[in-house]
Amino acid sequence: MAAVKKGSQKELIVITGVSYGIGYAMTKWFQSNGHQVIGCSRSADKIEQLNKDFCSATKHKQFFVVDITSDPDVRNWAEKVVSTFGSPTFLLNNAGLVNRSASLWEVPVEEFDKVIDVNIKGTTNVLRHFIPAMIESKRGVIVNFTSGWGRSVSPDVAPYCATKWGLEGLSKALAMELPAPLTCVPLNPGIIDTPMLQTTFGPSRASLCQSPEQWAEKACPYILSIDYSHNGKSVTAS
Repeated sequence: MAAVKKGSQKELIVITGVSYGIGYAMTKWFQSNGHQVIGCSRSADKIEQLNKDFCSATKHKQFFVVDITSDPDVRNWAEKVVSTFGSPTFLLNNAGLVNRSASLWEVPVEEFDKVIDVNIKGTTNVLRHFIPAMIESKRGVIVNFTSGWGRSVSPDVAPYCATKWGLEGLSKALAMELPAPLTCVPLNPGIIDTPMLQTTFGPSRASLCQSPEQWAEKACPYILSIDYSHNGKSVTAS
């Protein structure tokens, strides 16, 4: 791991959805710049590889298999993280799903429920179990990843739009509830070539966008700059 630059602070950064896309790119960037990432994903194989890549044999495991739609799973994970590493200084709710492109009435009920469960309920489960420790430590920045479709709409992605608009409102209300200097912002990451974008636009159109690694080079420093002056504001990193 690279050393933290002189005069900078080593952050403890919790990220959901670290196994691919921008979650994985953020993990690599933050770790290579001297910060410590604690992450989760549902993929056991990818979590095992992340621990091999970023954790030495003498260190605690930093990456965990967690289904964020399960409140007991998230509670157990949060308790383990806080007891082992302390309260996060940055909590990045990145994990999310998009529905396959279809008119709202054609989206299967199971698919609709899954998008709601991951994007809204899963994010809320993470908030529920990490915020008390952040309040106790009297510090921390919460970044809830939304979307351009959390501030505008398009056809065939109504379930996804509903969740991202919901997270915008949830984040702004939460920002009013948190004691200062705790901070919460909804962040639109912009358009990035990820598996999720390929699901919506197709691989050929998605490939015209910036890669997750290109995005992380600009977005991660911006995320680290977020402080109480941003509390409750809709922000964009693209």
